[in-house]
Amino acid sequence: MRILGIDPGSRITGYGMIDTSSGFARDFVSCGIIKPSTGLTLQDRLKELYDGIGEVVAKYDPDCAAIEDVFVSRNPGSALKLGQARGVLMLAVKHFNLVLYEFPAKVVKQAVAGYGQADKPQIQQAVKLLLQLDRVPGEDASDGLAVAICCANHMINFHSRSRISE
Repeated sequence: MRILGIDPGSRITGYGMIDTSSGFARDFVSCGIIKPSTGLTLQDRLKELYDGIGEVVAKYDPDCAAIEDVFVSRNPGSALKLGQARGVLMLAVKHFNLVLYEFPAKVVKQAVAGYGQADKPQIQQAVKLLLQLDRVPGEDASDGLAVAICCANHMINFHSRSRISE
């Protein structure tokens, strides 16, 4: 199964793509960022995010997607922009008829680093180790990969519980 993980942001959105099998194997496919052009209005940045994630989906053809949930911010304006970016990214994914899962940041951090308060460098190192990468991906791309890994872990746990109850 191919999973797209998305770390939403109105200025930079990170994404990561992994392949999984029935076991715990995680194979790196791709990661990167979608960074709208500077100087754009919010509406135009949102359009570039929509188009950018659409290009990623079209290129790598994932089976499902997962997105990090919005966290509470001290700055209401920033939280609102993040929510708008997240909504646009969710719409873009649904445009391709993908099942979309949502995970809080603490759950993602726990799934990848074993600690719900892990900082960015800890997430980067954990992603590098889990996917056996040669180098540490950038912060936003690592966060996208972490969301994909979290989704894969939850899918395995769900399927394992389903088999046990049968």
